[in-house]
Amino acid sequence: MKLANYSKEFKYNWNLASPVMLGMLGHTFVSFVDNVMVGQLGSAELAAVSLGNSFMFIAMSLGIGFSTAITPLIAEADAEQNFINGKSSFKHGLFLCTILGVLLFLLVFFAKPLMYLMKQPEEVVEFAMPYLDLVAVSLIPLIVFQGFKQFSDGLSMTKPPMYATILANIVNVVLNYVLIFGKFGMPELGIVGAAYGTLVSRLVMVGHLWFLLKQKEKSKAYVAHIKFFVLEKLMLKKIINLGTPSAMQMFFEVAIFTAAIWLSGLLGKNPQAANQIALNLSSMTFMVAMGLSVAAMIRVGNQKGLKNYFELRRIAHSIFLLGIIFATTFAILFLIFHQQLPKLYLDNNDIENVLDNTEVLTIAAKLLLVSAVFQISDSMQVLALGALRGLQDVKVPMFLVFISYWIVGFPISWFLGKEGSYGSFGIWLGLLAGLTSAAILLYIRFNYLTKKLILSNN
Repeated sequence: MKLANYSKEFKYNWNLASPVMLGMLGHTFVSFVDNVMVGQLGSAELAAVSLGNSFMFIAMSLGIGFSTAITPLIAEADAEQNFINGKSSFKHGLFLCTILGVLLFLLVFFAKPLMYLMKQPEEVVEFAMPYLDLVAVSLIPLIVFQGFKQFSDGLSMTKPPMYATILANIVNVVLNYVLIFGKFGMPELGIVGAAYGTLVSRLVMVGHLWFLLKQKEKSKAYVAHIKFFVLEKLMLKKIINLGTPSAMQMFFEVAIFTAAIWLSGLLGKNPQAANQIALNLSSMTFMVAMGLSVAAMIRVGNQKGLKNYFELRRIAHSIFLLGIIFATTFAILFLIFHQQLPKLYLDNNDIENVLDNTEVLTIAAKLLLVSAVFQISDSMQVLALGALRGLQDVKVPMFLVFISYWIVGFPISWFLGKEGSYGSFGIWLGLLAGLTSAAILLYIRFNYLTKKLILSNN
């Protein structure tokens, strides 16, 4: 087929995906702001945010992964113009997200003492404990927000979550500045101030999204008069069956990056701080791929509802192509600016910590070289995963993701990441191997399923 058959979809795909990208970048920007502002306090505080957030990332992966079950169900119901099924999917999904948010908060809260058993630097743990107390509470509004967001995405209304996230970021930046550094007569709370900013901004985010959806003609009937506790076992079971493997898919990926944080902590506070810088920068480019992945989920879900499998495959490939173009661009930028980008995170005029900061910057620059190489495989694996979720195929991809990250990737990180070997660089070589394996296996799965659907429909 001609390239034009794919590139003609770029504009529509971009219009659908770009608000999701901005919303996703907003989530990452909260972390970026925390890192940049806390980084001014010193490398130990930055490492503490990294350690505290490593617990959060695991919990968030389960919550966000589970919530993705809502989007393909809403997209399919929207294509079929079946309001009753759509509202039922949303209501049951939101109920389960709320319950899951509370459970994840309790999980993180009671898992805190594990930090003392993980052989992390003692100074870092002492800073991380009070930070994690408050940030754990923010999981509840965050996962509830995800329920609303995935519903909104399923209706192809990708802008309201973006607006809510932008407002939350503004709130977070202002509160961070005021509370971390003690401005305008407020107490100087340091790292705990960043936690307060995150919590308040996430409460604002969920409230604002609900308000926006109540104003929109397409969504207001869904979000009004929700009989929250009138539930059907069949729909609960359907969402749990879709959501649980999706949660595990995201968990397996986030867990290997979290393992990288912990393995870096075994090397010392400076490698851990460097790992956090490289991880935060990589996360921002990854959010572009995540936005396109949601577009793939929506559009594949729509075409599945219409039973138009040839178009489904063509549209998915157009999104894959757009993702690869972006990933290649980011790879080039990381290669060119790998030494300059880490300098955004630390105070270059901090004479007291100059040796620590120099080591952090040197390590982070090397890690960005690995990140540049895995931009394409990272993008491709999440795009294929989005398309497979649109097909409501979640169980086999869950196993493929596990094999890629934990049978292939983690052993390499473990063996090459020791102090006597390649250190932090070796840890990231394992990430590269895992992401590349996932990209190949998930695309093979998508290719097999779509060809099978087209043949069975002829």
